[in-house]
Amino acid sequence: MKVVIQRVSEASVQVEGKIVGEIGKGLMLLIGIDDNDEKTDADWLIQKILNLRIFGDENDKLNLSITDIAGEILCISQFTLIADYKKGNRPSFIKAAKPDKAIPLFEYFKSNITKSGLKTESGIFGADMNVALINDGPVTIVMDSLTKN
Repeated sequence: MKVVIQRVSEASVQVEGKIVGEIGKGLMLLIGIDDNDEKTDADWLIQKILNLRIFGDENDKLNLSITDIAGEILCISQFTLIADYKKGNRPSFIKAAKPDKAIPLFEYFKSNITKSGLKTESGIFGADMNVALINDGPVTIVMDSLTKN
């Protein structure tokens, strides 16, 4: 499972011209699910993300987590993060989990982020989405559950 974490001052997602998810200060998460991913991958990433100290403290040092600042989270499914681009110029998405596996795992991820008590919103899995954000910093971090071992 890969997650692109972007610290934002605001972010929103639209489907068919209607806003379906919107947050203020917090994190926008682009979430890619590999065919080999399991709930343990989601659990590991959730703990890392909720405790990631990428918000400034009173001295402007990156010492605070999303939970410390009571920030908001926007989760967006993004199968293209699982692209294999090693051969040729057209990326292959064959390693991305199919919807029957990806949807429940994405929903599991979202529900467990929500259990943190933080406002959590999301896009619509599989929809053509327009995502807007103001990247704060910019601070962007890529996490991959393959690195947990």
